[in-house]
Amino acid sequence: MAGGKIKRERGGAAASSSPHFQGGIPFHKSKGQHILKNPLLVDSIVQKAGIKSTDVILEIGPGTGNLTKKLLEAGKSVVAVELDPRMVLELQRRFQGTPFSNQLKVIQGDVLKCDLPYFDICVANIPYQISSPLTFKLLSHRPLFRCAVIMFQREFAMRLVAQPGDTLYCRLSVNTQLLARVNHLLKVGRNNFRPPPKVDSSLVRIEPRRPLPPVNFKEWDGLVRICFNRKNKTLGSLFRQKTVLSLLEKNYKTLQALQLTPDGFSNDAEMASCVSALGDGLGDLNMDSEDVKDDDEMEMDDGDTKTSVFKDKVLAILKQGGFEEKRSSKLSQGDFMHLLSLFNKSGIHFS
Repeated sequence: MAGGKIKRERGGAAASSSPHFQGGIPFHKSKGQHILKNPLLVDSIVQKAGIKSTDVILEIGPGTGNLTKKLLEAGKSVVAVELDPRMVLELQRRFQGTPFSNQLKVIQGDVLKCDLPYFDICVANIPYQISSPLTFKLLSHRPLFRCAVIMFQREFAMRLVAQPGDTLYCRLSVNTQLLARVNHLLKVGRNNFRPPPKVDSSLVRIEPRRPLPPVNFKEWDGLVRICFNRKNKTLGSLFRQKTVLSLLEKNYKTLQALQLTPDGFSNDAEMASCVSALGDGLGDLNMDSEDVKDDDEMEMDDGDTKTSVFKDKVLAILKQGGFEEKRSSKLSQGDFMHLLSLFNKSGIHFS
């Protein structure tokens, strides 16, 4: 759902009367520190988060607390995770002796390495370089939260919400949308930040799916990795490649020898670990190798009779589902689910 657009605040009463205190702290672009300075944007973020008075809010990257103050006013309490010790001190000083002091807990540390506490809603203005791992860390958190409203670099945001056939549709799109409903809320100009970043941003709402789809996430990601290695090649061409066939045949023989099939998840912790792993290898940009590779991989020849039999088995599965001439860039969630089930029913697995 595309939303509106927030432009730079230009002078006027709203800008000049802003009570937000920056503390004279220099911000480091190298650390992704871009502090929200537009009070209209801060208000809009809080409004779009749909915060209830009983909500525990997780804020990532609070900076000097411009957004934190509004979150404290709207919810029950705020847990703020901040890496920079200077910002932590500024936050504590800002709210010390105020009615909000008992509602705010500040955790100093790297959000990717911290054990996150319980929260109902996440609101984040994050360093762009952690966009992908943070997204999947949040989606692996248990118990599931209600929603997250996050400021991303615009191109990353558009990849999150991309649909089959869109230019930016990629493995990130498919994996995120498997686990959550993702909506684009606002385009945010770079001049809403101090210092301004080099690119525009977008505000995105992420709502975890309840219940999660009945799929083994390791299997799912193994299939999707192969399919999006070259998303504009036909699946028939992709699954003829030596590396792909060798991997699948090795899995096939191992499982046949052990007479095993990949099981489901024994507990929430195991599931959460697999969900978190969906983000592995996803850079913020250039997330599909066809963006950076031009050389074609060698297709498997038919010299080895046993291997040729396995290749025929794989191609027969693609033909059975009508996938041989289709391209990953045009496949929906349902298509990937169907393709995975066809392979699995034939004893071929991806993890």
